[in-house]
Amino acid sequence: MDAFTAGLLQRIRAAETDLTLARETGDDFLADVEQAELDDLRRLAAEHGVEVSAAEVSAA
Repeated sequence: MDAFTAGLLQRIRAAETDLTLARETGDDFLADVEQAELDDLRRLAAEHGVEVSAAEVSAA
């Protein structure tokens, strides 16, 4: 796995964690921000042919 892919998957994991925390604490604004970040990261991954699956993200 190259550095770009590893970094992208790491950022996706972090955004997923932050989104979960925002939802758990009831911070709707932060949840919206994190969801937008996650959507952007997944779009970027798709544009570069990086497959993002739950198993891959949690294992990377």
